[in-house]
Amino acid sequence: MSANKSIKNVLVIHGPNLNLLGTREPEVYGKMTLNELNDEIKQYAQKKNVKVWFFQSNHEGVLIDFIHDNRTWADGIVINPGALTHYSYALRDAIAGVGIPTVEVHLSDIHKREDFRKISVIQPVCIKQISGLGKESYLKGIDVLIEKEMKV
Repeated sequence: MSANKSIKNVLVIHGPNLNLLGTREPEVYGKMTLNELNDEIKQYAQKKNVKVWFFQSNHEGVLIDFIHDNRTWADGIVINPGALTHYSYALRDAIAGVGIPTVEVHLSDIHKREDFRKISVIQPVCIKQISGLGKESYLKGIDVLIEKEMKV
């Protein structure tokens, strides 16, 4: 990212099963719905003068197409890849391929869950991974992108 490029447009991408937030395992993911989460992220981003564009899909290829199709609009990406975190080299390559600063986020602490959840193939192509903070994971993801821009 060049020195005169600021973080103004952020893609907030939700992967598989995040459409079920609020009803799916609320003891793990909380009771907040995806729409409520997006509203909180939008309000936070507006305070930071950042535009956000939300997208959710349960389909790996659709997520990849969304990243590709919006690579010229986005200055940063905050992504919760869901279960794709652990095995989607295609999603990993899409993130690497567009060269947009990306933060991987998770509502739950993936490092304190089942062994397979502790491994992320996405994290190596991201500037940071944030997990276990609920909605704050997303908000901190936006902050990380803004802080990165200030250091460039």
